[in-house]
Amino acid sequence: MTVVIQEHPVTDAGSGLYGVTTGPDGALWFTLAHSGQVGRVVPGEAPTTYPVDPAGQPTIIVPGPDGALWFTESRAHRVGRITTDGETTRFRVPGRDGGPYGIAPGPDAALWFTELNADRVGRITTDGEVTEFPLPVTGAYPSAITAGPDGAMWFTMNQANAIGRIDTTDGTVTVHPLPTEAAAPVGITAGPDAAVWFVEIAAGQIGRITPDGTIDEFALPDRAGRPHAITTSGSGDLWFTEWAGNRVGSITTDGTIAVHDLPTPRSEPHGITVGPDDALWAALENGTLARIWSTDGRPRAVTGG
Repeated sequence: MTVVIQEHPVTDAGSGLYGVTTGPDGALWFTLAHSGQVGRVVPGEAPTTYPVDPAGQPTIIVPGPDGALWFTESRAHRVGRITTDGETTRFRVPGRDGGPYGIAPGPDAALWFTELNADRVGRITTDGEVTEFPLPVTGAYPSAITAGPDGAMWFTMNQANAIGRIDTTDGTVTVHPLPTEAAAPVGITAGPDAAVWFVEIAAGQIGRITPDGTIDEFALPDRAGRPHAITTSGSGDLWFTEWAGNRVGSITTDGTIAVHDLPTPRSEPHGITVGPDDALWAALENGTLARIWSTDGRPRAVTGG
């Protein structure tokens, strides 16, 4: 069995293709961080882009509980909402220069986001009401966030070298330091095994944390690969991007890792998601979306490149 990777151009290399997700309309939605746009493409069709803010730096994009897509703007300090027909609404984050980055739907019909520069996690309702929760750490640089298996939200604390948990009912924050020093976690996702999985960009490792705080770490074949984003596939394993290694990889829940080179050198992969066709799709900064699937038609962990 062989993993096949095919690149699909959606923009130019200077637009800063960054985040990608699957919308409720059966399309892939993506962010263009450098040009300040959000894009939409149905696999096999021409892409459409929607202007947001040329200097806003849209980053992470996710489907919301209201049938729209929600995204963060790190430089404009806003959280945005875009409907599937392209109508955009933007909400200012109350904290000054907060730098919203990660965003994810919670179990409470709201969205939760991180503020890189403000040591806060925020909650926004679908009508735009924002509540902020301070972290018990200074200079934590909270990054990606995901809903966990325990009804809480889990997030990476890139500069605090820790994983955080915030209770969605009372905002209580728990901090779990990582075993590896200066690992700098970034991407995070709920796994298929009642745990949360994350990547350590500076350590070249994949991490796993259970709801009780037990942490395991798995070293990548290339410790300098700088893993960036991670998602759970439909076949029970997890897939991640290696920004510096120019690769995508998979890890099974027992820690078996396989990595695969991307077709184009220095393509700089960032976000990754399961697409509407059940393949994996990765956003490459060279302006293409990479479709990843195996010879039996499903994304899964296999050996080889």
